[in-house]
Amino acid sequence: MEIKHYFQLLKKRAWIILLCVVIASTTAAYYSLMYIKPIYEASTKLLVNNTVGQAGSEHIDFGTLGLNLMLIQTYKELVKTPAVMNEVVAKYPDLGVSSRYLTQMVQVGHVQNSQVMTISVYGMSAESAANIVNAVTDVFQQKASEIMKVNNITILNKAHPGDSPVPINQTMKQNVMMSFAISLLFSIALIFLLEYLDDTLKTEEDVMQTLGVPVMAVVPKIKRKDLKSGRGNNVVKQPGGTTYAPVSR
Repeated sequence: MEIKHYFQLLKKRAWIILLCVVIASTTAAYYSLMYIKPIYEASTKLLVNNTVGQAGSEHIDFGTLGLNLMLIQTYKELVKTPAVMNEVVAKYPDLGVSSRYLTQMVQVGHVQNSQVMTISVYGMSAESAANIVNAVTDVFQQKASEIMKVNNITILNKAHPGDSPVPINQTMKQNVMMSFAISLLFSIALIFLLEYLDDTLKTEEDVMQTLGVPVMAVVPKIKRKDLKSGRGNNVVKQPGGTTYAPVSR
């Protein structure tokens, strides 16, 4: 099968490609719009730095990177402890979350080889996520100072409840594009499969390859527009009274 024949085959059954692509893309867009709930992320950044203790007598020197990272690891564990989560729930009852649910919402990380920590919250509302992460950050700063007896946490930035961020799971465009690509490949494969399963004889070459005999005559297909234009009414008489109608292929 030549490349030209491939293109002719795809052109002949282009409706299959169009139908599969339209159905798949429309379904993906509808599902993404109706069933995927948006999830928003809000985060704050904190700096863990060298400081003097609250009493003024303890001086903690975290000059080396290893000690800073160890302290950050301790703080990462401290953020999600009941000491902090219960305090957030008690201090901010308007958030309407339990300490257990709050623990699941909060994620803590840090920038590699730095003294910067990040506290992130994922929620169904951008405003709610921002309010929760700000509350957790404030309570954590206070509780860490009380527990560690040092005041070495600086809040670099807070989340802004008034912002309108894009949902982190807003993937309708990606879903539609993926559905388009998959349906396109599927429809092309389906066309070639149908062609492979079709064992009817369509051309002179098919007859010669299958039956091994030459083609003596061909009956062309007359289109409706040819009949309307009168091409099928051209009757020619042969000597002896025999008539025939020539048809252009």
